[in-house]
Amino acid sequence: MDETLHPSTLSEILDRTAQLYRSRFLVFFGIACIPTATLLVFAGAVALFAVHFGSSTAGGIVSILASAALTLIGLPVLLVATSLATAALNHAAARSVFGQPITIRDSYRAVWLRGWRYIGLFVVQTVAVWVVPFAAWFMLVLIAAGLAAVAQSAGLGGGGLFAFAAMVVILGLVVYGFWISLRLSLGFPACVVEQSGAWAALKRSWSLGTGSRGRILVLYLLGIALNWILSIAIWVPFLVLLELLPGEESQKYQPAFMTVRLLVVYGAGFAVQAFTRPVYGIALILFYYDQRIRKEGFDIERMMEAAGMTPPAIPAVAPYSLLPWPEALTDEPDQAPQPGRAADADDAPPESPHG
Repeated sequence: MDETLHPSTLSEILDRTAQLYRSRFLVFFGIACIPTATLLVFAGAVALFAVHFGSSTAGGIVSILASAALTLIGLPVLLVATSLATAALNHAAARSVFGQPITIRDSYRAVWLRGWRYIGLFVVQTVAVWVVPFAAWFMLVLIAAGLAAVAQSAGLGGGGLFAFAAMVVILGLVVYGFWISLRLSLGFPACVVEQSGAWAALKRSWSLGTGSRGRILVLYLLGIALNWILSIAIWVPFLVLLELLPGEESQKYQPAFMTVRLLVVYGAGFAVQAFTRPVYGIALILFYYDQRIRKEGFDIERMMEAAGMTPPAIPAVAPYSLLPWPEALTDEPDQAPQPGRAADADDAPPESPHG
């Protein structure tokens, strides 16, 4: 609703996030279930293959081949599902801020029309946040291993120095990961709300997030803590119950208990991810609007439009207009008069005085 459009503190944004999530819980949870269920299916299949075929040589080869095949199939599917779900969460959150109706189907339908844009944005974010640090870490490990081998062959020590250098490198990569994540955190809100391209959305996030990255970092840390707490709250009771079941130490039932443990772990991960993912989507949309209010006077612009003081601009994003779905997606500019169509009264030729 428009009355919420004012510069907000971190506590106000978190409180508003909880309110929106609670009021539309089933919709947000349903949107988030699709990528987490996809991950659960492929990860669970890999784990079950490993348990079923055991540790024998032939079974291990089959398990490795099956896991590789599932990974090759699962990664693209998971990439598409996660990209569309992230965009759909932003779409639903942007509409709910203004009190507009949202559904799971309409949210995915809205972002499906521009799916490649969101997939590209997610790929760029993933490469910047995860692939680049991992590649740098891998190269540094190889260099450190080579230097350690040279030092050992030369009879030099330096093991402690290498360990210290490795810790510094890991710490630096973690800091880089958080830093680049904060820089790109508003990319999806900008891409969804403003309907910009992936690269333009990343540049928009880079500039728009200035001054709010500390608050977004607190959001990330709170999300990590919430994830851990929920995971422990789900895992511990089930694992304790499994330990208390009779026959748990029996060699005969060991594969069955191992399978149940894996299902509990992956099921708990599914539940936690599906529950916490909407928190980030809603909160980042609120941060996006808050930054536009602080930097661009977005709240004043909305109030002036509502009061009729300025002509309302044509919505850049049809789903966020005041029109109900699906009319918001089908608005088209007026067409020029077609041949044979009656002309307007002002354009008609003057009537002849002789009739």
